[in-house]
Amino acid sequence: MPTPLPDPFYYLANFQRVLDWVGERYADLLCSAERRFIEAFAELPQASRALLVRMLMRKGELFRASKLAYAEIGCPHQAAEPLLGHGWLDDAPALSLEQLFAVLRKAEIAAAFGDCLQRAHLMNKSELLACLRERFADESRPLQDWHAEADECIYRVLMVELGERLRLMFFGNLRQGWSEFVLADLGIHRYEKVEFSAASRAFRHREDIDDYLRLQRCRDRFEQGEALAEVAASLPERLENPWIEARRGKLLFRIAQQHERLGELQQALRVYAGCCHAGARLRTIRVLERCERIDEALQLATHASERPESEAERQHLLRALPRLRRKAGLPASPRRPPLALQRLDLQLAPPAVPASVEFVVRDHLTQTDAPVHYVENTLIGSLFGLLCWPALFAALPRAFFHPFHAAPADLLDADFVRRRQALFDGCLALLESDAYRPRIRDTFAAKFGLQSPFVAWGLLDETLLEQALQCIPAQHLRRCFERILLDIGANRSGLPDLIQFWPAERRYRMIEVKGPGDRLQDNQIRWLDYCLAHGLPVAVCHVQWLA
Repeated sequence: MPTPLPDPFYYLANFQRVLDWVGERYADLLCSAERRFIEAFAELPQASRALLVRMLMRKGELFRASKLAYAEIGCPHQAAEPLLGHGWLDDAPALSLEQLFAVLRKAEIAAAFGDCLQRAHLMNKSELLACLRERFADESRPLQDWHAEADECIYRVLMVELGERLRLMFFGNLRQGWSEFVLADLGIHRYEKVEFSAASRAFRHREDIDDYLRLQRCRDRFEQGEALAEVAASLPERLENPWIEARRGKLLFRIAQQHERLGELQQALRVYAGCCHAGARLRTIRVLERCERIDEALQLATHASERPESEAERQHLLRALPRLRRKAGLPASPRRPPLALQRLDLQLAPPAVPASVEFVVRDHLTQTDAPVHYVENTLIGSLFGLLCWPALFAALPRAFFHPFHAAPADLLDADFVRRRQALFDGCLALLESDAYRPRIRDTFAAKFGLQSPFVAWGLLDETLLEQALQCIPAQHLRRCFERILLDIGANRSGLPDLIQFWPAERRYRMIEVKGPGDRLQDNQIRWLDYCLAHGLPVAVCHVQWLA
């Protein structure tokens, strides 16, 4: 049970920590208005600072004063006065009809529009809004102009964009939020302490921050269903910062995919043409084929097969090329032989209590001297994360720049492994002797519970760890770890569901489980191929339920 935080103003202390952090590390990137805010904020009464932070940490920008009831703050109107004086709050904002509906209850809406609505009591808020939208669609008014009898004050926070920018500069992303502080203070999330310099930060230029926020707004518009052409037109041109450019490429890829789903194939081709995101070339081939431009698709596929960008692309090209050659009237290329996999066929009674097929097979196959564990991607990844912990959490530039990193910021960058090659080589070299076992055990004990991109603490206990260290040969671990390092983003998944150990014989096997109608996924096939090629024991179990 987490210990309650003793300071009722814990959130204010966390916000001030961000201001101090940003002021120290980003002073050269702050504009004059941002510097003035940081300076002026510190001079406000505590209650006023707390009220502003409470609102910044909540969703949206509009708040009813009656909903700002915090014991430690007291009267929200009194706390708001200094904020109004600085122009950080507006206590009479003009509200559109949609905004009005967002802040008022149904009974208040009925009272405000009683003359315009009939049988309002029979409609929900969405239906009421639909009835009023055509008449009031273009109007924006303060609350009292909409509802003269409203005994309420609506505050609009005018610092939402600044709060978002400060959060971005601190975390280097908008995925993490203010709750990170609370979860860490409560001990729910614990992070590795990485010693990084004060100069370590996510952004080097103010333009990078602006580009990131602009991309985020475009992404929000895309996810809200705005017209794809308008979103694409709002995107910046190719960016100098590599990792922000990668974000732009990913959004372009998603836009092109949506064009595909809508059957807008020419638009999809145009967007893919300007996209360097992994997979764009393969999707271009698929769209060209759908457009019956077979010669172009075949030419691009042939060129791609000479230098595939990934195992996934190579796998798809092996399927696409024979089909394209056939459509082009060319001789068929040799087919890939089927996998020579060990196969287990089981006919089992359906479970009395609903359970996944993997758990049913686990329980069926497990024996006293040959336990079976459901591990999927977690066991091999955990062993990798424990052995390579020093390399993963090395304090390199661009890797860590705040205290709440569950993983290096550059984990999925193309040069992640290259920048740490000597460190990874040193970790894997431990597998040449028995030194890897104490390293893994010691890391498990010392780092237990710390956030990690690989270690699944909830699954990995000492029993499973010891069985794995006893039964999986070091060279098999090395093969698995080397494949993970080839493409961390793709190869962390696709591993078999189960693992069975024979501790007395110091051996194991991995088992991929497929229920009725299931088939192997592409990333699973790639792992199975790899296991077969390197002599790792693996089987595929096909289950049929008894009638």
